[in-house]
Amino acid sequence: MTRDFAKKPRPAPKNKPRNKPAAATSSRVPAWIWLVTGAVLGAFITFLAYLSGIAPQQLADPGQGQRSPAAKPATEVPKPRFDFYTLLKESEIEVKPPTSPAKAPGSNNPDEEFILQVGSFKKLADADRLRAELILLNLDAQVETVTVRNGQTWHRVLVGPYYSSSTVARARSVLASNDINPLLLKRPRH
Repeated sequence: MTRDFAKKPRPAPKNKPRNKPAAATSSRVPAWIWLVTGAVLGAFITFLAYLSGIAPQQLADPGQGQRSPAAKPATEVPKPRFDFYTLLKESEIEVKPPTSPAKAPGSNNPDEEFILQVGSFKKLADADRLRAELILLNLDAQVETVTVRNGQTWHRVLVGPYYSSSTVARARSVLASNDINPLLLKRPRH
């Protein structure tokens, strides 16, 4: 048969005194006392730090300390003046117009074409897979095989060619909406 040991009364320790005062058995301090003590101590330290930052006022004449609140000092400190417009005219620099007009970026040059390189792969199968995805996005994609200096063959996936910056921007936005970051290449027209 099983016994229930949880309900068994515990024997009293032999060395423990029997008539101990209640205050001696409870030595635990409540948490709110620690909280209040910490807050008061923190406020006191903050106050001391504030006082250390205040410079003592120097009294020029001990008799001036008892003046009426309506009295004003003899010389008032003038308000600062901001001479922005004067300083701006003094630091003005004249810029001469360029002798030859600079070509605006993205201007249509009939001798250039823009191509977007979407990827470069060692395996032709990977390049063909990406090319098929780009064709499904209604982009003109092709694979170009190149051999680099050390004899390795790479397969570049290219979109284009485009002849105006607006069509390049449209193609880039389609690629960006599909989480593809292309590289813009500028080549002479074939």
